[in-house]
Amino acid sequence: NSLSQKLAEKFTILNDRGIGMLTRIYNIKKIERSNPPKLIYKNLESAVKFIVRKFPAVETRNNNVSLSFACILHIYYILFNLDVDSIFVPISLFLQTVNFDLTKNYLDLVVTYTNLMMLLSRIEERKAIIGLYNYAHEMTHGSSDREYPRLGQMIVDYENPLKKMMEEFVPHGKSLSDALLSLQMVYPRRNLSADQWRNAQLLSLISAPSTMLNPAQSDTVRTQYIAALSLWKLALQSSTCLCLFRDEVFHIHKAAEDLFINIRGYNKRVNDIKECKEQALGLMHRERRKFLRSALKELATVLSDQPGLLGPKALFVFMALSFARDEIIWLLRHADNIQKKSTDDFIDKHIAELIFYMEELRAHVRKYGPVMQRYYVQYLSGFDAVVLNELVQNLSVCPEDESIIMSSFVNTMTSLSVKQGIQPNTAYTSVSKASLGIADHRELGKMMNTIIFHTKMVDSLVEMLVETSDLSIFCFYSRAFEKMFQQCLELPSQSRHSISFPLLCTHFMSCTHELCPEERHHIGDRSLSLCNMFLDEMAKQARNLITDICTEQCTLSDQLLPKHCAKTISQAVNKKSKKQMGKKGEPEREKPGVESMRKNRLLVTNLDKLHTALSELCFSINYVPNMVIWEHTFTPREYLTSHLEIRFTKSIVGMTMYNQATQEIAKPSELLTSVRAYMTVLQSIENYVQIDITRVFNNVLLQQTQHLDSHGEPTITSLYTNWYLETLLRQVSNGHIAYFPAMKAFVNLPTENELTFNAEEYSDISEMRSLSELLGPYGMKFLSESLMWHISSQVAELKKLVVDNVEILTQMRTSFDKPEHMASLFKKLSCGVLKRMTIIGVILSFRSLAQEALRDVLSCHIPFLVSSVEDFKDHIPRETDMKVRDTGLHFWIISIIDPPDGVNGHLLSLVTENISPEEEYKIACLLMVFVAVSMPTLASNVMSQYSPAIQGHCNNIHCLAKAINQIAAALFTIHKGSIEDRLKEFLAVRFIVIVHLVYTTHLSSPFLIIYYKQLSSFICFIFILYLGFYLGRIHV
Repeated sequence: NSLSQKLAEKFTILNDRGIGMLTRIYNIKKIERSNPPKLIYKNLESAVKFIVRKFPAVETRNNNVSLSFACILHIYYILFNLDVDSIFVPISLFLQTVNFDLTKNYLDLVVTYTNLMMLLSRIEERKAIIGLYNYAHEMTHGSSDREYPRLGQMIVDYENPLKKMMEEFVPHGKSLSDALLSLQMVYPRRNLSADQWRNAQLLSLISAPSTMLNPAQSDTVRTQYIAALSLWKLALQSSTCLCLFRDEVFHIHKAAEDLFINIRGYNKRVNDIKECKEQALGLMHRERRKFLRSALKELATVLSDQPGLLGPKALFVFMALSFARDEIIWLLRHADNIQKKSTDDFIDKHIAELIFYMEELRAHVRKYGPVMQRYYVQYLSGFDAVVLNELVQNLSVCPEDESIIMSSFVNTMTSLSVKQGIQPNTAYTSVSKASLGIADHRELGKMMNTIIFHTKMVDSLVEMLVETSDLSIFCFYSRAFEKMFQQCLELPSQSRHSISFPLLCTHFMSCTHELCPEERHHIGDRSLSLCNMFLDEMAKQARNLITDICTEQCTLSDQLLPKHCAKTISQAVNKKSKKQMGKKGEPEREKPGVESMRKNRLLVTNLDKLHTALSELCFSINYVPNMVIWEHTFTPREYLTSHLEIRFTKSIVGMTMYNQATQEIAKPSELLTSVRAYMTVLQSIENYVQIDITRVFNNVLLQQTQHLDSHGEPTITSLYTNWYLETLLRQVSNGHIAYFPAMKAFVNLPTENELTFNAEEYSDISEMRSLSELLGPYGMKFLSESLMWHISSQVAELKKLVVDNVEILTQMRTSFDKPEHMASLFKKLSCGVLKRMTIIGVILSFRSLAQEALRDVLSCHIPFLVSSVEDFKDHIPRETDMKVRDTGLHFWIISIIDPPDGVNGHLLSLVTENISPEEEYKIACLLMVFVAVSMPTLASNVMSQYSPAIQGHCNNIHCLAKAINQIAAALFTIHKGSIEDRLKEFLAVRFIVIVHLVYTTHLSSPFLIIYYKQLSSFICFIFILYLGFYLGRIHV
């Protein structure tokens, strides 16, 4: 019989074709759902109703159908065109249940065919698609499609697929019964309770240490990892719904009741179904999962320590994977499709642990695949070949053809090597003329099955992993998949297994089929999006835990700040002086470090819980370095690094506690303490997960030295720069704060409206050093540039004043030896020049504090580089110095150690305007005259009195000297004027004006005369000192 030739090959091809057709039909029903609604066009609605009503009869109407629409329908039509006539052939003479491959492929084909027919019957548009296409085909080609009659009749016959298939399988009853009965020893063994598995010490390698190295054997070795689907009562008790394809399920109890209730004599079967339905609960499966978690954990632990056992115990590995796979799929299918369910039986918060150990075993097999291959190559050549040869020799009758085949098997296995590989083909047993019946030689059949399993260990490890542990079905249960993941993260003890969910996304592409290539993109995108979401959520969870730990550590660090020790010192002093107030005094404050003292180790603090949860989650993140999904590589650690960078950036800005409404901000020293505590915690993360935390520091802290970070958000550099300029220095201009040179800080002045902050706590040398540590050289450079920009705006206003008074100032410049004329000209000048010069001096004084703090910090961090720059500045020849000055390079090279009275390069570029050099030079000279003649007005201000304690004046006029020195140096350096001559001119005018003012004052006020004399002497003395210092620098 030609139909019986190469039956095993046909089974293999038809099974693959059937899975492809299931994929296509499922794709119509689920994924390509958006296309069938095109049939509901208004102009086709009546035609569709008519065709469905008359289906499968053909009746042509005078309607036109476009060719493009026919093409669309053709895509669907070909999917229903199933060639199933030659699937089932009489095989009762050839099916031998001893032959595992033949029996399995036959049962798989029956299941595939049944699922295909039932899934096809669930497509509501099937008649409309097929009928409308045939209608379009007849309109365009003049005749019906040749496959339409057969296909249309099949659609009609399978309206009730179960009833039709009962009739259809009658001719195959004998062969199907034989195949199912061959599972009577296997299926019950697969459905034992967890207690029976536990008593038998199933999957345990250490239960019998003496036999640990012995290869695992079984009479049904290749059926131990195949989930059987039948043995009726036992099957009814094990599940309430069966999987047709992916997430399409079949409620077996209801369907069986509806089918048998209409068949005479099957009332007893209906009662059996109801009885089995009551027993089909999840308790047994819940206990199995509990057992498998411990069994797989033990197996994975032993194999990770002794990977050589993967060779002899490979059967245990694939059995464990298969058992776990079946229980996980059962839970997933029933939890999503059973309405009335017990929470304990159908919700497993520990499912991630079982999946994790499955992934660990899969990883062992992939990693140590060469070890397993080498073992089984030696086993096949050294043992299996010998045993098979003996069995063949002991055969009473062995025909010539079978003898040649068996001898070829033995010779091939004897000369086997790892590179060569082997796949014996037992399909010859399906040939009708084969006279050697395996059923008569069961030992030979068992040995051949065992050999095939061993050859799979050599050639098909990847395929074996897919066959026994593929969980790509999660791709179609996205909601349940995400819910399991959330439950895993919420349970601290399970968070270490959360990496199993992203790893499951690597399985998804294995469910695709070549008959439905367009599905690959949809499934690939879903696997990428789910993996990305899982890894992102894991990183967020770890980031939140780290943030909580950092908050706790920042609180502890804050307790060590000097401001909190005042009460402790006060209590200590009071104890010594015995000035305690009665018995009800203040409760003694807990000292820092008390939280580390514990009476017993069972006491767990919140910080302990956070560290434990973090270590568990980091174990999961660090479990795999990367994973490849659909040609995309995911690195879990990079997700954590990215989230840490974002959160560290936000935390640093948040710890400044800047309030724009009240203009409050944290002191730099306190912020630096908090940042260091935060960094200490982040550095400890390297103990949990292998990430480069230094890279995080470099990226985040370097961005904080700029005006804006990479996301366009303000940084601590911009916040502190704005605060010092708009809050502190503005209050200096308003007269609420003064610069005290003796203290090198800005100090609040007693006023009616008290300020909300203490300026000294933000501007003393320790705070400025902390600010330099936080902002770094780039940030301090930005602060300096912002200060210089404000100075340039003041200089621009000064130039406007000079331009407005240019004629008067020109006369005064040539008439300073005529006191009366000078006095009359002075009355015509507009005021405001000294106030703006004072503001410039204050800004320069603050800049000097910042630069000095920066030099101190840099001297600690990069002493050799700083000393090299200082040496360059001090020893550069005068000729070279002037050439470098011409390019402006000199100022940028020494900007980090810019001396307080040096010529600032940035100021040079800001004060330059686009006017003629002669006009600019004239304005600069007149500006110095303007300042000189305006200084006597300071004598009328009570705040101008000099205070030796602070080495300055309360109205900050002691900053004028710095302002005049810097402005003069900048203006006359640009125009290459004689700085020495211009300053001599300034001092001459200044001296004559003051002397004239002192000796022309009303003699009835001796105190005022003495005060003026002191003031003028001091101012002249200061200017002479600054001039001498500056000229000395120039000559050096």
